[in-house]
Amino acid sequence: MRESGTTGTLLLGAAPIGRPEDASPRLRAALAAAPVIAAEDTRRLRRLTADLGVETSGRVVSYFDQNECARAEELLADLLAGRDVLVVTDAGLPGVSDPGYRLVVAAVAAGVPVSVLPGPSAVTTALVASGLPTDRFCFEGFPPRKPGERARRLAALAAEPRTMVFFEAPHRLAATLAAMGEAFGADRPAAVCRELTKTYEEIRRGPLGELAAWAEQGVRGEITLVVGGAPEPAGLTEPADLAAAVAGREEAGVPRKEAISEIAKENGVPKRVVYDAVVAARK
Repeated sequence: MRESGTTGTLLLGAAPIGRPEDASPRLRAALAAAPVIAAEDTRRLRRLTADLGVETSGRVVSYFDQNECARAEELLADLLAGRDVLVVTDAGLPGVSDPGYRLVVAAVAAGVPVSVLPGPSAVTTALVASGLPTDRFCFEGFPPRKPGERARRLAALAAEPRTMVFFEAPHRLAATLAAMGEAFGADRPAAVCRELTKTYEEIRRGPLGELAAWAEQGVRGEITLVVGGAPEPAGLTEPADLAAAVAGREEAGVPRKEAISEIAKENGVPKRVVYDAVVAARK
């Protein structure tokens, strides 16, 4: 408890993504001392504290996607009353595809200090293990579940030059990899990182097309997907030039679909861009 007239501190604690021993000493201390702990899953919190040999002394409340908005108001009241609040999600850092962002926004707006207890992150763990460029990257979270929305989101990322990191559910992985192959090209390098830091950790690297075929066999566990950024344009980029190149292949006897695929690959542009150029040229 803080002195009268001061606020508490919002603590965002990074939880292990697999092995309990990856928990930081600061997280262990915060779990034992925090007056209020907001946990994404209170059962997982009990399991984590048991594994760490830590006894909590504060009030534990659930804080997950469905109650995040309402619970944020309650937790902000605790902070304004001078009580520290520790937020812990099931794995990784709160606020990264997990509850936490709304409470941080509310705390900042109210002048409440926010402190991060850094630690395990599936995003950066997968990134550095992928073998893909790490100097520039972006995190895209979970792709949309519906095929149409997913295709539109991926099409918007087709020219993204940075390495991209996604989360995905195992039962949707094959469909997502196939959709990425359509949007980015089947030869785009990628890595599927499964069960990071756990006993059955697996990192599968290869072109999107090959990874999609592999995933069709079924994949289990927590998935983090890393995809290489779009290569620098190496050839034609203007729609008229792309359409003319396809027309030249067609005149040589190459089927249009195959010609579009070849021109897209040779010039480092998505097939959809070449297809649209051909359609526009024929109007």
